[in-house]
Amino acid sequence: MKATVFIKPGKVEVQNLDKPVIEKETDAIIRVVRACVCGSDLWWYRGISEHESGSAVGHEAIGVVETVGSAVDTIKPGDFVVVPFTHGCGNCAACLAGFDGDCLNRDSHSVGYQAEYLRYDNANWGLVKIPGQPSDYSEEMLNSLLTLSDVMATGYHAAATAEVKPGDTVVVMGDGAVGLCGVIAAKLRGATRIIAMSRHEDRQKLALEFGATDIVAERGDEAVAKVLELTDGGVDAVLECVGNEQSVETALQVGRPGAIVGRVGIPQKAEMNTNRLFRRNIGLRGGIAAVTTYDKATLLDAVLNGEINPGKVFTQSFALDDIQAAYAAMDERKAIKSLVVVADK
Repeated sequence: MKATVFIKPGKVEVQNLDKPVIEKETDAIIRVVRACVCGSDLWWYRGISEHESGSAVGHEAIGVVETVGSAVDTIKPGDFVVVPFTHGCGNCAACLAGFDGDCLNRDSHSVGYQAEYLRYDNANWGLVKIPGQPSDYSEEMLNSLLTLSDVMATGYHAAATAEVKPGDTVVVMGDGAVGLCGVIAAKLRGATRIIAMSRHEDRQKLALEFGATDIVAERGDEAVAKVLELTDGGVDAVLECVGNEQSVETALQVGRPGAIVGRVGIPQKAEMNTNRLFRRNIGLRGGIAAVTTYDKATLLDAVLNGEINPGKVFTQSFALDDIQAAYAAMDERKAIKSLVVVADK
């Protein structure tokens, strides 16, 4: 089968690899229909983090189940599914508490979604069944369904952990796909004022379309001053969707006393001074998104009912054979998020 393989920083390529097979009774083999490139993939693509050369990559997909292991009885061959990156088992303490992103029984080697086929562990609970077949849906709807494998759920996790509620004023740090989905999530949870931090015109327009009421293009101390001026003292909740030092520092300063920061940007600095939190009673939550939990409870229905359309974050589309161009488009900010068309509907 064709699969995307990391070669070195700045280079990925499609290679012919062995098609995955059932290894555990909890597995399913998925024929991938759509995949995509994640902002977190750019870490190792840019050489910021280490990654093993020759390894298969990608962690977002939708597809059709081909075969299942003997312990899988809720999903069957032929089912159309969202394939979350989280692989929650549904039975451990983390999953039962609603944090399947931290599943205690996850197979950490179940990756390689930018491929024609993938092996998914914990298929019985982790996969999210979509009614019908891919051919029943428009391309626009398929795109939105694809976001449920990661970015829409991750944006929602930022809003959920920040405890966004009806009537809140919210700041969203980051204008990538996750940040834009955070805008959607804040609106979905009832926020009435949503301040998107963005300095890129195309992303600002999409943020406004998704529900942002204000745009702040400033950074650092200027951004803090602007938000405090707009809100007369700070916001109720902050969605931190970047992870770099400046974004985190800003997030900790724009909330009113008692605000909560929902942090989903992967940390790019190991250390944090928490004194700023203490002195203003700021709460800090967040982590890896509970993708299956949110999809099943809220997000799948919101997409199917047309309440949200997060697939608009895909601004360029590529065939699997053009995966290098898909990565380059995001790396060079020519695409907000790159869609990868793996197979016909």
